[in-house]
Amino acid sequence: MAKVLVCVAWPYSNSAIHLGHVAGSLLPPDIFAKFHILKGDDVLMVSGSDQHGTPVTVTAEREGTTPEAVAERCHNINKKAIEDLGIGFSLFTKTHTQNHYDVVHDVFNTLLEKGHLYKKGTMQYYCPKCTKFLPDRYVEGTCKKCGNERSRGDQCENCGTTFEPGELLNPHCTNCGSTPVLKESEHYFLRLSEFQQPLLEYVSKQDHWRANTKLFTSNWLEAGLKDRAITRDMSWGVSVPVPGNEGKVIYVWFEAVIGYLSASKEWAKLSGDPDAWKVYWQDPTTKGYYFLGKDNIPFHTIIWPAMLMGYGGLNLPYDVPANEYLTFKGEKFSKSRGVGIDVPSILQKFEPDLVRYYLAANMPEGKDSDFSWDDFDARINNELVATLGNYYHRVLSFTHKNFGEVPQLQMEGTEKEREEVFQAIAQAKADIEEHISTCQFKKALKAVMDLAQFGNRFFDAVAPWSLVKSDKAKCGSMLNLNLEIVKSLALFTYPFLPFSAAKAWEMLGMRGRIGKGSWTWLDDKMVPGQKLELPRPLFTKIVVEKESVNMFQEFSKLNLKVAQIKDVQDHPNAEKLYVLKLDAGKEVQLVAGIKAWYPKDKLIGKKIVYISNLQPAKLRGVESQGMMLAAEADEKVYVLTPGDDAAPGDPVNSGLEQSEKQLSFSDFQKFLIRTGHVSGAEVDLGRKVSVKFPAGSKVPSQVAVFLPTADAKEGLPLYTSKGVVITVDGELGNGAQVR
Repeated sequence: MAKVLVCVAWPYSNSAIHLGHVAGSLLPPDIFAKFHILKGDDVLMVSGSDQHGTPVTVTAEREGTTPEAVAERCHNINKKAIEDLGIGFSLFTKTHTQNHYDVVHDVFNTLLEKGHLYKKGTMQYYCPKCTKFLPDRYVEGTCKKCGNERSRGDQCENCGTTFEPGELLNPHCTNCGSTPVLKESEHYFLRLSEFQQPLLEYVSKQDHWRANTKLFTSNWLEAGLKDRAITRDMSWGVSVPVPGNEGKVIYVWFEAVIGYLSASKEWAKLSGDPDAWKVYWQDPTTKGYYFLGKDNIPFHTIIWPAMLMGYGGLNLPYDVPANEYLTFKGEKFSKSRGVGIDVPSILQKFEPDLVRYYLAANMPEGKDSDFSWDDFDARINNELVATLGNYYHRVLSFTHKNFGEVPQLQMEGTEKEREEVFQAIAQAKADIEEHISTCQFKKALKAVMDLAQFGNRFFDAVAPWSLVKSDKAKCGSMLNLNLEIVKSLALFTYPFLPFSAAKAWEMLGMRGRIGKGSWTWLDDKMVPGQKLELPRPLFTKIVVEKESVNMFQEFSKLNLKVAQIKDVQDHPNAEKLYVLKLDAGKEVQLVAGIKAWYPKDKLIGKKIVYISNLQPAKLRGVESQGMMLAAEADEKVYVLTPGDDAAPGDPVNSGLEQSEKQLSFSDFQKFLIRTGHVSGAEVDLGRKVSVKFPAGSKVPSQVAVFLPTADAKEGLPLYTSKGVVITVDGELGNGAQVR
């Protein structure tokens, strides 16, 4: 019996986890852990919500609430989603706990005492307009290596390159759009350069690592390691445990990886044995596996091992099976940019085992893989239902109908069939053991499905529907062998499909639940006379209603916000244009061609809706940082405005996650937004379309509606994150175009 430590990358607690998280770093460790538990190993699997990342503060600022409120809300949402998927952690905790603070402080102080940390003045991004230092997520620019124009201040998500302040090309503040300056601030640094040689020696021995993990790590080491700042100027996060550092916190990349250790210690305390964590971290025979996405590789193969070496007495990672990206329509799943499908939403429509099967079969192990509803439909119906589900039901229903119990297996006359069946089971077992133990989950699932296909062929070959009429005893023997395959499949599928595996096990009439040590049950033969439960289909064909599932996904690409006009000036170089100053939770400047319809005094103080993620553009020499939305019909133009009380900066998201990816003006022109008069659950846009307004909202007589297609029968009314419906500033004919 082995001890196995499974560490899972901590998702940011800023919104609901999406399928990219599941395919990349949540499902693989769960498959791995469940397999080792079946084998009888002691497994400690830990993770939690990363509550101190800047994505949390960005979300809090957007919602007008506190980081703690956002972090706690999203932690609870994600914890439930993970549980609903059947992913079984020993402990899924969070970083905003006293236990985590204590462990982080201990690591910090130990490294400081041993001389691995030092303090020095360093240049940091500072926004003169916002009058504050800018953490990584508040700075974007162009990657110097691959040219990605949406790189964050500290790392490019596209190629994995990390940056020191000043290395990002064309940086801009994501709050106000202005160019930040470099300003000195004192911070603590990790002497990462000192660990260059020990890390080279450590990495050179990891021949079992995946090629992408080894390549990423080797490229970092070949470039030469630089000391890295481990503190930053913020108020939200783990405090620096040294007096005189008020207003600074420990950098999230440093404290989040310590979460594996703090979660293990928290689990030990909760188990009643505070020292129980030690065998997983200090026993050299215990192997630690770290599951994550490829953008996290260097933090787990270089920085975390360096921290562990400096701290002393703790095991280094044995394996870091990092996955590539799951993409959606070619784009990486991303919370902050509104790309993808969140877990709570898909679980409202499909059983968790269906989601688990698809993501395991389409897992991005060696290269990026793309999610599509057509592929989801095809894999579930043509593979899971038609192969595995069909075999389960054929065997169990036929045996239950004709025998009601496990039939006797006759030894005489069944030698050929017995050898064929047990050899197929043994081969599947060997393949699954090899592939899961080496973190090749797609190959392991293929071995499972190959056995199910073999079962279908075997069932057809013995033709029990004919045999039951001519030789019932032999028919019983053949069904006994088919039940052996079903039993094996229930155990083999458990790491991948725990819910259906448990139900198949019950229908076999087996005693006990599949769990720790159950792998040995593969050697136990079916017991003749054992009563079978009434069978029922474990999987049924799905119909993916593509339009309803993802009808309004395009709208999430628009980042609309409420703003209040504070100042209006004539454009210095254009008679028909105004230059507007807006309060959108921050100051924004727009150039608007509204002069012919609105005098200045009618605009001052007015609340409007504008596109905040439109690419900044200079219009006749003056920069416009977005675009105000207005509706036009019959030579009349009126701006869109909240139909009830709304605060500057409120997102107009209609209940969807908003993207922060910039749009070109030509991209915006492809969106169909119309205005019309409300009649019950319909809006007349020149033709009637059905809509759903947020519960309890005040619905104006005229509203703005997004249409996914020109002939769509259902539209999405525009409303804020607080349920305030967007209307028009004056009376217009139905079907007015928003531009």
